[in-house]
Amino acid sequence: MGKLYAIADLHLGHAANLEAWKLLRPHPGDALIIAGDIGEKMEHLRQAFDLATKCFKPVFWVPGNHELYTYPQGAAQALSNPDSKSDAAEGEAKYMACVDLAHQYGVLTPEDEYMTWDNGEGSKAVVCPIFTLYDYSFRPPDVTREGAVNWAMEADILAADESLLHPTPHATRDEWCDKLIQQTEPRLEKAAQDSGLPLIIINHWPLREDLVFIPRIPRFSLWCGTKRTEDWHTRFNAKVVVTGHLHVRRTDWKESTRFEEVSLGYPRQWERAKMTGKGINEMLREILPGPEKSPLDIGTEWRHYG
Repeated sequence: MGKLYAIADLHLGHAANLEAWKLLRPHPGDALIIAGDIGEKMEHLRQAFDLATKCFKPVFWVPGNHELYTYPQGAAQALSNPDSKSDAAEGEAKYMACVDLAHQYGVLTPEDEYMTWDNGEGSKAVVCPIFTLYDYSFRPPDVTREGAVNWAMEADILAADESLLHPTPHATRDEWCDKLIQQTEPRLEKAAQDSGLPLIIINHWPLREDLVFIPRIPRFSLWCGTKRTEDWHTRFNAKVVVTGHLHVRRTDWKESTRFEEVSLGYPRQWERAKMTGKGINEMLREILPGPEKSPLDIGTEWRHYG
């Protein structure tokens, strides 16, 4: 295998991002991670998977919140395309429809066996796409779960998830998150123990609250993860953790683990990169082989591109 690259939050529903995506160049022998939020419709996933699998092999995908959105059923049924039924699905059914579509293109998902990465030069790792959602636990200690959404709304913040991301068949998103955590922990533990290799953990949502830095909308943290994953990087011997969601591109080191936030974001959010001549290819982040250790003089490296 060659190199492993990553990107997240393509948001192909935005015309400028879709046009940028169409310029993706082939990388023979290299692989690509797409860490969620491709878009809201099956059409967006098709556009992403079709080109990604022509340019990279293998391709890994994990869902973000936007893939799980369900708009009013009447609007979805009005779409004149074969994906309208899947677009109208809710909760777990919507997720599995996305997984089924990924499998049509040979894309690896959280439902597949983890793959061992071997660059042929003695460097091996197990690539682990996962899906965790969130449970509103990224909040101050004095804010209760019952009062959490109202706390966010006091600052005029309310995620679209509250109306568009249905937890069906679970009663709440918290319950769905709990089920996902219970399913994922033993898989990661088994992968780490059986292989004896470091893991590359891929998730849309950050695994640690201290890596959530969104100063313009700080109370959006409620929809950014769960405290139950805070020690997964050490517990499961992660070499790299790849995430998106925040639209704040950065590289951090915690203990000996490298954390990579690889979002592209909405068009305005990567305008600075475009102004310096950077396109979608320059926005890809190299995950493997990547740097071997933390630069001593850098705590957080803010990544406007690459």
